[in-house]
Amino acid sequence: MNLEPGLTVIRPDGADEAIKAAAAEGRPLYQFATDDQAGSEALFCAVRSALPLDPPVVGSSSWDALSDSLWEGIHSKNHGRVAILWTDATTFADESPEDYRMAIAVLKGVAEALSDETATVGRPTDVCIYVGRSDNPVR
Repeated sequence: MNLEPGLTVIRPDGADEAIKAAAAEGRPLYQFATDDQAGSEALFCAVRSALPLDPPVVGSSSWDALSDSLWEGIHSKNHGRVAILWTDATTFADESPEDYRMAIAVLKGVAEALSDETATVGRPTDVCIYVGRSDNPVR
C-alpha cells in the first residue's frame, strides 16, 4: 500500500497496512479511535487526544472550529505529507450517521484545503486519511 492523498475507507483490519505505509515513507501518522462510542463528543475527544490542533478545540459542537483548528494544526507542522488513521468508525457511523457524515466532511475538507497551493501560501500538505469501516460505508 502507498499513501494516497484524500480520504480512503478501509476495513479496520487494514489499519496495519496504513501504519506500515506511513512508516515506510517516513511520514507522520496521527491515529485515533472512537472506541465503539458514538456522537460528536466521542469524536472530538478522540481527535483532541491524537491530532495536532491549533488553537485547541474546546467543546464538542462546532464542526467549523474543529476544521479550522485541524487545518492550522497540520499546516503548522510543515510536513509535505501526513497520514490520519481513524482505526474503526463502524459503530460511530452506525449509531451517529449524521455526526459521521460531518466528521467525514471535515476530514475531506481539511485535506482538500491543505493541498491548495494558494491557501497554504506555497506550503501544501498531502493529507492521506484512512477510515476503518467493516460495513458498506457512506462516503
